[in-house]
Amino acid sequence: MPDRIFMPLCALVALAMIAFSMVWPQGYGARSPEPFGSTPIQQTPEMKALIEKEKAAARRSEQRRAQEAATAAAASGDTAQ
Repeated sequence: MPDRIFMPLCALVALAMIAFSMVWPQGYGARSPEPFGSTPIQQTPEMKALIEKEKAAARRSEQRRAQEAATAAAASGDTAQ
């Protein structure tokens, strides 16, 4: 492809990418600056409460599994003797 076509095309693509990045949704990361930014979903109070609830449930589940494993190990140790 000749440079007379390729270089302007590259510049046009670069400008389009820069413009597109300014208005693209920011996802779950940090809030982008005004006027384009909005509060990310994971930073809303409802989502924070849900995340904490899931973390607590995971901790309880892990503690229960550890307790069951300890109980099973103790029971198998008693029956082996």
